[in-house]
Amino acid sequence: MLSPLLLATVAASAIGVGPLPPLPLLSAPAPDALTVSIERSGYAEADGTFRLECDENGGRAAGGTHPAAENACKRLGQLAAGGGDPFAPVPEGQLCTQQYGGPATARITGNWQGRSIDARFSRANGCEIDRWENLRPVLPHVKG
Repeated sequence: MLSPLLLATVAASAIGVGPLPPLPLLSAPAPDALTVSIERSGYAEADGTFRLECDENGGRAAGGTHPAAENACKRLGQLAAGGGDPFAPVPEGQLCTQQYGGPATARITGNWQGRSIDARFSRANGCEIDRWENLRPVLPHVKG
């Protein structure tokens, strides 16, 4: 009995198409690579632009200049396992407490879980504060 692949090759050859091309090789997923820019956190060492590179499992830092790279990658791995989108903006029409968490802002760009990221963060209200805190230590503790 012929294998399905051999049968397909023989059938293709018989009708003049020739042998089937080889299947593409699957490559390992690229590591997550993010640029994290933080301003006005209240801590000079936390402000600046940092590179965060995590392995494909989000379990350990593969490189970068982020001051808490190992724990930041672990947190991203936890968030990936939960299936949510930690970079999603606050939904339109969401009711948020009107509390001010300070002037800190952040922007995260790059690739995460195979998709392009360009997210902005602030501490302008309760929803934005929750978004920020959800990403700690990717985003730093700030003075309020």
